[in-house]
Amino acid sequence: MGKEKYIKEVEALFEKSPVVSYASIERIIKNKKNVKQYVKRLIHYLLKKNRIKRLTKGFYTKIEDNSLAVFCFKPAYLGLQDALSYHNLWEQETIPVIITARKIRPGVRKILGKNVLIRRIEKKYLFGIEYDKQNNVAIPYSDIEKTFIDMIYFKEKIDNVTLNNLKRNINKRMLDSYLKMYKPKIRKTILDCFNKKDGYK
Repeated sequence: MGKEKYIKEVEALFEKSPVVSYASIERIIKNKKNVKQYVKRLIHYLLKKNRIKRLTKGFYTKIEDNSLAVFCFKPAYLGLQDALSYHNLWEQETIPVIITARKIRPGVRKILGKNVLIRRIEKKYLFGIEYDKQNNVAIPYSDIEKTFIDMIYFKEKIDNVTLNNLKRNINKRMLDSYLKMYKPKIRKTILDCFNKKDGYK
């Protein structure tokens, strides 16, 4: 197969990036005859030897972390209950929740053998993102204000404890700035929740 000629170059991609696409590998081997078949065989070989792992169709990694799938659905970020955990606003265990503007099927998927939840959102609502560096990888999460908005936008329940935790940490000026992006009805629902004393249900 002559794999060794390209294996080092391909594996170098995984040292530079936590997630590598099929297209990126193909670009390295662009001068090879029957490049598509060759790339498929090379990827199959690396998977079989457990030198890389498949995240989703056309995306691979060397890191055992299914939250990296957020990079497979760009533009996207990790949000909702996952972001609440990231911000230490609740202590319940959660699976990665990827919020994406891509036109893909939402729902639970198995990625690296574990569940990941995909939710869709309009592209205009892709803001309020901050990055957390984990293992030299900058992971995108919704900030506290956007997490609060998303919980209500997606009609997720917020218990009293979590609501109070959110209120104590929300920057009201930032929240008001974000809410300008939403229709009056949604904006009112979110502000009503922020101003009320009991939980949102």
